[in-house]
Amino acid sequence: MSVHFVIVGGGPAGVEAAATASRLGADVTLVERDVVGGAANLWDCIPSKAMIATGGAITSSRRATALGLTVADATSDLDALRERVRSISELLATSTTRQLESQGVRIVRGSGKLVGPHRIQISPYQSDGAPQDPFVADADAILVATGSTPRVPDWAQIDGDRVLVTRQAYPPSSIPEHLVVVGSGVTGVEFVHMFRSLGSRVTLIVSRQQVLPQKDPEVAAALESDFLESGVALVKGARAVGITRDGDGVVVACEDGRMIAGSHALLAIGSVPSSAGLGLDAAGVEVNAGGYVPINHHCQSNLDHIYAAGDLSGRLPLASVAAIQGRKVAEHVMGLHTREHRHLDYDKAASAIFTEPEIADVGLAEADAFALGRKIRVTKVPFALNAKAMIDGDPRGFVKLVSDPSTGVVLGGSIVGAHAAELISVIAVAVTAHLRVDDLAEAIFVHPALAEVLSAAAE
Repeated sequence: MSVHFVIVGGGPAGVEAAATASRLGADVTLVERDVVGGAANLWDCIPSKAMIATGGAITSSRRATALGLTVADATSDLDALRERVRSISELLATSTTRQLESQGVRIVRGSGKLVGPHRIQISPYQSDGAPQDPFVADADAILVATGSTPRVPDWAQIDGDRVLVTRQAYPPSSIPEHLVVVGSGVTGVEFVHMFRSLGSRVTLIVSRQQVLPQKDPEVAAALESDFLESGVALVKGARAVGITRDGDGVVVACEDGRMIAGSHALLAIGSVPSSAGLGLDAAGVEVNAGGYVPINHHCQSNLDHIYAAGDLSGRLPLASVAAIQGRKVAEHVMGLHTREHRHLDYDKAASAIFTEPEIADVGLAEADAFALGRKIRVTKVPFALNAKAMIDGDPRGFVKLVSDPSTGVVLGGSIVGAHAAELISVIAVAVTAHLRVDDLAEAIFVHPALAEVLSAAAE
């Protein structure tokens, strides 16, 4: 008798869980109300990276003279950019849907609500969005992975015209003349870079004394330096408490009385879990004060057969983490945890920020080690010493490697520079596999290549 596994939410966690469980023999139903692949992923993350890539191409063209070229300044075509963003998201959604269907996953477009510990009311939609009659499905195992939505405080009146949340900016109807970004975390700094490269004047409101307050101060300082060099205005120690329309512009009010005027404002102050309306309380699933579902190392809620993954689980809000959570959930549902099974270690998840230069890190950070009183060895090598960085005309940034001084085991690392999001994967493998710095130093990398800096940092 096969296991009936119902998944509510078709983002990275839900998609990976559905594919894995179906491959292992489960009868899988996936319920998704917006887009298979996930709204936060395909309507937020992927579009932002697509726009960043366009902005990066514009920026690169402006540096072309350093490569021995004479070119005219590139400018953005909003209609073409909008079509590019749409087509990428649509292609990913379509290919994901076809892949799941080919694996036997039953996909229902609609919403799901728990009406008992093993029962889910599914309210499907027609292709045009018209509702169909709801029905109730019984499930042996349930995964809720409904993601999150941008956080909007009471003092911010979002109008989608001059006052925007991230999902309304891919792209906006026009490139803002002067964009005021509220929020200096990962999402905020990516939007600063994106719109600055597309030609906007940008002011970033920083509630603390550095951008990226959760990151290595040296990494944050490198990004701030690049922002200032490109003309971004940083307003530090300013906590926004209001956004108002002022004719054809906006004014952002700060707690200390400062007023920041611009043509547009963009709110990037985090997200809230999409747990309302799921019937979690009625089913007996515990939900904490923040709206998240607490989970154990198997992603189980307080009810063994009900799992939570992705942003809803309150762990690292990364698509990569959500996807591997989904795979681990499927394996647990199908009993694979009774064999050799590695639990997720969230402290070893690699992450990246797609600014210019890119920023990426994994594992133990230098500042955190010092705060814990842990002895570490830190080595740092700049890209300015790397031949490939010189050839590419972009020698900004550095690689920082953190290791255990007694064993040589790689504990973490940070990269600031071109292609940091790709290069960090090498350090991520080293951290996960408990490799030593000697393993990296003795690896024979391609020459010339940016990756050689990793080997140099390990010496």
